[in-house]
Amino acid sequence: MKVEDISDTVIRKTKDYLPFLSRLCLVATFLEDGVRMWYQWKEQSSYINHHWNCGSFIANLFVVYNLFGQLIPSGLVLAQRFVKPSVGVLFGVVFTQTVGYGILFDVRFLLRNVALGGGLILLLAESMGEAKTMFAGVPSIGDNRPKNYMQLFGRILICLMFLTLLGEINFDNFFHEIVRAIEIIVGLPLMICVCIGYKTKLASFILVVWLFLINIYLNPFWAYSSSKAMHDFVKYDFFQTLSVIGGLLYVITLGPGGVSFDEHKKNW
Repeated sequence: MKVEDISDTVIRKTKDYLPFLSRLCLVATFLEDGVRMWYQWKEQSSYINHHWNCGSFIANLFVVYNLFGQLIPSGLVLAQRFVKPSVGVLFGVVFTQTVGYGILFDVRFLLRNVALGGGLILLLAESMGEAKTMFAGVPSIGDNRPKNYMQLFGRILICLMFLTLLGEINFDNFFHEIVRAIEIIVGLPLMICVCIGYKTKLASFILVVWLFLINIYLNPFWAYSSSKAMHDFVKYDFFQTLSVIGGLLYVITLGPGGVSFDEHKKNW
């Protein structure tokens, strides 16, 4: 009960900042990838041209779309301007990258891209607002069903992304793998709670704190030289984990929605 009290206090005191922080964490992976397109323009263009044999014009067009199609919509989402079309463009980027980089044939990365849609769905859910009725001053009898189901799908896909981040335990670094094993033991039950909407805000709060700490420990991309391939792999995992944190912060901000145990408990 004490942990619940602490989480309630923290959430209450940060409620004015949580929506922006949620959006920032969710689009962080798009911002990072957009910046990477600029700094690795030649490499990205060459890869697409070599992979698809599509010519330099199409390859450069792909890089341009992924550069501006991530940075501009992410900025608009943070500013809460044109959120729905911006989310639509980001969905388009996820789709084009899935096809362009051949991710369709890599199950783990495919699931990550699908799961990334969970955060985008939560962004759409926030922009939908509350259900309205025909009569002024009369509360709505039914749920805002589209929003509730979007929140449910968003929660499920955020949980899926968490599962793709777990990785394999290989014991190359014993302490490192102990931390990863604890991540699985602690994280899985809490993610199940988030997925079904049970003690949702408490579970999300604990996961946000936990994932933030282990993300710093397990994915310190700044410790690797930028010329090494490991730098990009670890950096990718770091920002993907930030997206999971952003999704969980959104769950705290929006609540679990109507399709959840927490909501049904109110009717018991």
